[in-house]
Amino acid sequence: MRIGAHVDSTDPLAEAAARSADTVQFFLSDPQGWKAPKPREDAERLRAAEVDLYVHAPYVINVATLNNRIRIPSRKLLLGHATAAAAIGAKGLIVHGGHVNAGDDLAVGFDNWRKTFAYAADSGGFGVPVLIENTAGGDNACARRLDALARLWDAIGDHEVGFCLDTCHAYAGGEELLGLVDRVKAITGRIDLVHANNSKGAFNSGQDRHDNLGGGTIDPELVVAVIRAAGAPVVVETPGGVAGQAADIDFLREQLGAESPAA
Repeated sequence: MRIGAHVDSTDPLAEAAARSADTVQFFLSDPQGWKAPKPREDAERLRAAEVDLYVHAPYVINVATLNNRIRIPSRKLLLGHATAAAAIGAKGLIVHGGHVNAGDDLAVGFDNWRKTFAYAADSGGFGVPVLIENTAGGDNACARRLDALARLWDAIGDHEVGFCLDTCHAYAGGEELLGLVDRVKAITGRIDLVHANNSKGAFNSGQDRHDNLGGGTIDPELVVAVIRAAGAPVVVETPGGVAGQAADIDFLREQLGAESPAA
């Protein structure tokens, strides 16, 4: 099982080595900005690395919204990040499920997701697997609760799309972790990546506040059970820098019987 962490983008491979990580996730541009990613000078080294790479799209992207001033730039930025992720050999591009504004029809949001994949197809496709991530908050979210996720997959499931399951987001979003993997796979047919995070917020709080696996309000054994059932690569997005994330990675390897890269 491949286990790693979300790290700074300056030198992801050095960050992986510092944590003894099999995989790393990072941003290619400001996660709160609209600038397209620039070509990386270390692209060849990243492509040749034994460490698996994942790219997280900026948080500002929301392809579901009915607001044209957000939706249209979001489509373009998502495609730009997918192209940049493919250029470094990334295994996938993670993007949040998005939402519509209060009073807007959520069904239009799901259809906007469908149009996003059609838009990408007209440009030759994304070039890298797009993994939609469940989110923690919002009553108008496309991927917070499983009933909405089912409607989203009805709209886009025929496209080449994957799923990233975040344990903090699920718990804070109001989904019980026990048996969650089976319920998700009944909808999506797959889980491509797990974001293994504990939650500072309470169950169904809607708070996207990650904690280290040994802290927070989730029983760490439940997080381990989700990972074991999913059978997918794992990324921790937990605080504490190298020391905090390395401890979380070591905990998961111990619980799951996974070997470190040096083993």
